[in-house]
Amino acid sequence: MINIVLLEPEMPANTGNIGRSCVATGARLHLIEPMGFLINDKMIKRAGLDYWDDLDVTVYDCLEDFYEKNPEAPLKMYFATTKGKHIYSDASYEEDSYIMFGKESAGIPEEILSENPDKCIRIPMLSEIRSLNLSNSVAIVLYEALRQLDFKGFETEGELHRLTWKK
Repeated sequence: MINIVLLEPEMPANTGNIGRSCVATGARLHLIEPMGFLINDKMIKRAGLDYWDDLDVTVYDCLEDFYEKNPEAPLKMYFATTKGKHIYSDASYEEDSYIMFGKESAGIPEEILSENPDKCIRIPMLSEIRSLNLSNSVAIVLYEALRQLDFKGFETEGELHRLTWKK
């Protein structure tokens, strides 16, 4: 199971979308306070649709609380940042990897990044743009981790509803 860690998320709609992606992939969501909204915010429920109740989510008081309750996390953590020197698809994800994303307005604090240079990953983009939407970034990196794990346990073929595939 991949673990998505949101450090001080600010936007309920992004968090709801990320929660929905986590439910669709069996990922666990870790939310680290302070957050810019209440966990029962209607925007989260709207973005997460009816999936929010199926989400494996834990809220932590602070980063220290998260690390105390997840002592294995530092050894298996990747830090998604526009400042990273490694491309997200070059990382070697394991089934129990943790991927941290920072808050929308500031990202992950540089104090954390500077201590983990080899674990900082980035999504390539043109230099004119500051960053991608947080929920899009989570989806991109999460699905790369799952691809590396061969989408183990996932349904990988779909069926048409009214017609059949032409051969």
